[in-house]
Amino acid sequence: MYLENYLTAKHSTKTSMVYNEIGTTGMRVSNLGFGASSLGGVFRGIKESEGIEAVFTAVDNGINFIDVSPYYGHLKAETVLGKALKDIPRDKYYLSTKVGRYGKDGKNIWDYSAKRATESVYESMERLNVDYIDIINVHDVEFQGDMEGGLQKIVDETLPALVELRKKGVVRHVGITDLQPENLKWVVEHAEEGSVESILNFCHYSLNDTLLIDFLGFFEQHYVGVINASPFSMGLLSSRGAPMWHPASKDLRMACAKAAAYCQEVGYPIEKLAIQFSTSYNPRIATTLFSSANPQNVLRNIAYVNEPLDEQLVNKVQEIIGDQMRVRWKNS
Repeated sequence: MYLENYLTAKHSTKTSMVYNEIGTTGMRVSNLGFGASSLGGVFRGIKESEGIEAVFTAVDNGINFIDVSPYYGHLKAETVLGKALKDIPRDKYYLSTKVGRYGKDGKNIWDYSAKRATESVYESMERLNVDYIDIINVHDVEFQGDMEGGLQKIVDETLPALVELRKKGVVRHVGITDLQPENLKWVVEHAEEGSVESILNFCHYSLNDTLLIDFLGFFEQHYVGVINASPFSMGLLSSRGAPMWHPASKDLRMACAKAAAYCQEVGYPIEKLAIQFSTSYNPRIATTLFSSANPQNVLRNIAYVNEPLDEQLVNKVQEIIGDQMRVRWKNS
């Protein structure tokens, strides 16, 4: 059972979380958000009890925005998150999930049809133990771009289905997500004004890549809120180094590894610098999502955000990354 005083001293940290509005939704969210992909064992195996405790820890320390997807862990992340949410008062958090990208038996499945999107929303609510969703996103729109109908299908079919659910109060707001900001811009440009209220972009507002900045003005003009994800660039900006499956080029991996080594030499973990950079530099970005199923990691990242950013170290790290700044890769 969730209690206000659930966390003991070792489970809490002094926090002065900043809250920003996502576009014009009225949702004021913590500048550090909880990405629940780790609850699905996306990066490594987890203990379910620890994952649930990680959610409690995040909410009890000021994080009020949680993002998930049926794709993460092929339903597992939503299932584990739902076990946590059933014991947390609904007014303590905003919840975001997705439609369009799924998985079964270890295989990826993409279905952006109106019928499947509508069904998926109700299925997610059941797994998550909620009776409405704050933001429903079309997940990784670029994959529909590679299929029959292209991105136009998102505009003509997927989004109208979600807007209909918004009219019914099943979902409060509608958004889209993708790795490539150009795809997000295209959908906003071609969709009915107001149908897209937020975008979620990942790996393009971090120490090694600030491409998202180039698109902020456009999204603001269309009253679309901006959510950033993966301040660690899917592991590139970590002391442990990028995982084997990471799609980055060898040169980019090496540049980030050199930057991480330098941070270690000066006693300032690159993870700390990375998450501070993504949450400190631009108030036009409502929140930055990180993911961890470890309660202590959650506390550590919250503590990092509350400490001042070493701007000289930022400049040095970006100098080390050098010509690999803004080097991109394809989604997978």
